Amino acid sequence: MKISSWDTNLKIRLTGETLFNLLYWMYFPFVTVYFSQALGNHIAGILMTIPPLISILGNIVGGNFADRLGRRFVMLIGASIQTIMFCFFALSNSHWLNYLAFIGIGLGGALYGPASAAMVADLTPQQEGKQVFAIFITAKNIGAVLGPALGAVFFFHYRSELLWTCTIVMLLYSIVIYLKIHETMPNYSKQQVNLKLIPNLFKKEWKGYGAIFRDKIFVLYILGGAFAVITIMQLDLYLAIYVSKYVPLQNLLAWNNWSYSLNSNEILGWMLGLNGLLFVIFVMPVTKWLKKWTDRNVFILSAILAGVGMFLVGLTTNIWILFLLTIIFTFGEIIRAPVIDNFVSDYAPENARGKYMGASRLQFTFGRFLAPLTVFLSEWISPIGVFSVILFFALISGLLYIKLYKIYDSSKAGQTSEISKSSSLD
Repeated sequence: MKISSWDTNLKIRLTGETLFNLLYWMYFPFVTVYFSQALGNHIAGILMTIPPLISILGNIVGGNFADRLGRRFVMLIGASIQTIMFCFFALSNSHWLNYLAFIGIGLGGALYGPASAAMVADLTPQQEGKQVFAIFITAKNIGAVLGPALGAVFFFHYRSELLWTCTIVMLLYSIVIYLKIHETMPNYSKQQVNLKLIPNLFKKEWKGYGAIFRDKIFVLYILGGAFAVITIMQLDLYLAIYVSKYVPLQNLLAWNNWSYSLNSNEILGWMLGLNGLLFVIFVMPVTKWLKKWTDRNVFILSAILAGVGMFLVGLTTNIWILFLLTIIFTFGEIIRAPVIDNFVSDYAPENARGKYMGASRLQFTFGRFLAPLTVFLSEWISPIGVFSVILFFALISGLLYIKLYKIYDSSKAGQTSEISKSSSLD
């Protein structure tokens, strides 16, 4: 599905979200450092555990409202909250008020996300879903590659200017959503956007999500994804500690009497850069190569590549082997990315797509919440022991996906059988 043939909604959102993601990665990786310097490591560590909880609330509320009030309306609310909070962050001189603004930015993004994903699903034919989601992921990771390099300068030296730029970009994007984006929710009517109904929606919300969490297939999907996220998140957690602590200064290149060396922190930086660069370059080709693969096989292969790649890191300190293993576990992450939302798009009922998209994001929240366990364990067990735990998490993810699709395929086969019987009776 070529971009030129996309609906106008998708073209606008691809442009807006690409620009915002670039700005996002210019400040997000440095926020923890900022609060650590201002409030101390202990307080900052506690404060950074709260955003995932806010994400749970935002994703659940955003997904439910997207199905009841419309995708466009919820996206506009989320973008507007981010605009206001960026402005608040830029104006404030209090670290505590800045933290509240940071929480607000995360809440706005959490509200926006499920509605945005549901809109993509609404406008994309099922057979083209993976490719379209892959393009959005590619755009996101362009920001992940370029943003930190720029943010290392702008966040610490021109933070006010950076935050005002984010404010202006989000304000313009909010205006474009209001003027140019059209609603895509099936069976939508303008009467649904009634702010007086919002308090009643909160009351109904948990009842609706109760039905989702009684859905055995979807619960297995969230659990499988959470264990996968635990593995993938180690690039920023225990793998970073391992490289910084155990990988020595060594030559990257050497020729006669000339050599170019990297220390442990520089090697880690190269690994992070390689991870982001591979995403940008290969998300689209890999999605195309695996187009005929089932989502089941992609999820399982992803778990194996990510888990084995991470585990083998614990057996070496050689710079070139570490780069090779970075490629292996990054491909485990790459092949999984486009099928995450594609599964939900295919599985969720049309009238509850936003709600399921919101619930789907809990896998990232749970995964990020549990991922630091490896850092905690590293105080008592050896590096190879920690990497064995990481491999164990990845294998659990693969087994959960196997069980998930065994049940899912059986249920689809049963539905097909029932339809055939009904047709024969007619």
